[in-house]
Amino acid sequence: MKKMKRCLILLMALAMAFALAACGNNADTTSPEGSALADGSAPADPGQEATPTEEAWTPEENITLIVSYKAGSGTDNTARVLAAYAEKYLGKPVIIENLEGGSGSIGWTALAQAEPDGYTLGFLNLPNFNATIVEGLASYTVDSFAPICNHVTETSVILVKADSPFETIGDLVKYGQEHPGELKASTNGSRASNHIGAQVLANSAGFEYTDIPYGGTADQLLALRQGEVDFSVAKEADFASFASEVKVLAVYSTERLAGYPDVPTMGELGYYDQWLGSSRCIVAPAGTPDNVLAFYEQAFQALMEDPDYLQAAESAGMFTDYMNREETGALIQQQQAFTESLESVW
Repeated sequence: MKKMKRCLILLMALAMAFALAACGNNADTTSPEGSALADGSAPADPGQEATPTEEAWTPEENITLIVSYKAGSGTDNTARVLAAYAEKYLGKPVIIENLEGGSGSIGWTALAQAEPDGYTLGFLNLPNFNATIVEGLASYTVDSFAPICNHVTETSVILVKADSPFETIGDLVKYGQEHPGELKASTNGSRASNHIGAQVLANSAGFEYTDIPYGGTADQLLALRQGEVDFSVAKEADFASFASEVKVLAVYSTERLAGYPDVPTMGELGYYDQWLGSSRCIVAPAGTPDNVLAFYEQAFQALMEDPDYLQAAESAGMFTDYMNREETGALIQQQQAFTESLESVW
């Protein structure tokens, strides 16, 4: 309708101009309001509101990236690899802020309550984040955050200490079946991702174990390495810096992992036959302007395609898995539904 109106104005103006020319009028032809402009184009309709255009945004100060786990954790390690290459694409340095505790809920609460001005971002660890909501540890919901992108997706694996007497997953399962409740597993918190993995193993293999929750994956794996527990479930990047101190017995995937081609999948052994793992998404507080989110979405995509970053990520055992805002939002919602469906596992 607006386009038709502009066309009518233009036709009327041209008709007036031809009429004046036919009369041989040599008066000043400066366009009055409502007539054609000097270049023959139609003026803006005074009654038509200008379409607002959102200005491009770029940060003018340092960016804080909240990691809800302690320094040295798997999330912290992957965040620092990302931050090392961020300034090239974001224009400002990224400062990692570790706010551990409460199975991640302390950091996610701070992130949800941060000013939505583009200067505070953070990682959501799925499904750990979702588990804090299901467990009632959270004052936030999935709607408290604005998705930007996914960073990494990692597959869960079953670990024992390098000198463990359990050489295969069959050895571990057999002992668990013959000694109910005696096997101890360290986890990263009640019903967090690694606890889910341990419980899925026990349920599908038919044995009981004793869960010992720790504040996060770093502490969980330290307990394993110190011989305080018999097994753990974690992701590859979590133990990349001390891989020689642990032994991988099985992987939660439909296919063997490239990094461990000789390690069987759970399904091959007759146990849980679906993928299980975690994703780490970058989000902002809800209410962050769309142009800010768009800036970060594009900048992080470019960063995650950078050859130098990809080489560093590979060296750190990271599996970069970029997803855009829409895909990341759908993933968060899907993991929330998945976590809520796990009640039958416990």
